[in-house]
Amino acid sequence: MENNDFRDREEIFSKVLRAGRRTYFFDVRSTKAGDYYLTLTESKKFTNDDGSFHYKKHKIYLYKEDFSEFSSILNEMTDYIINEKGEEVISDRHQKDFKKEDYNTDKNTNKSDEENSTDFTDVKFEDI
Repeated sequence: MENNDFRDREEIFSKVLRAGRRTYFFDVRSTKAGDYYLTLTESKKFTNDDGSFHYKKHKIYLYKEDFSEFSSILNEMTDYIINEKGEEVISDRHQKDFKKEDYNTDKNTNKSDEENSTDFTDVKFEDI
């Protein structure tokens, strides 16, 4: 049984996209029946007050029967965003005159708002 569990987790083909504090993993894996499926994992690094850090991960399992529709909707949504807002990132942190010191000062003043906001990081796609 352990052998089947290992094969189920085996990565056949992988790509990694590093994007600041986030890393995206695209992994082709094998089912117990020997077919392939895709896992998309977002891993985000968080730093604790004591300087230590931890990662929060979110994973999506995507099976072949959903590839075409998933791809179509993903392309439609990304095209919509680019057509409506362009490719330039719009945020305080990504402005051309951004200074890290200003971001840290602003971040600390709004901390209570962030602590009271709804956090959706507890969603586990494995439960769906």
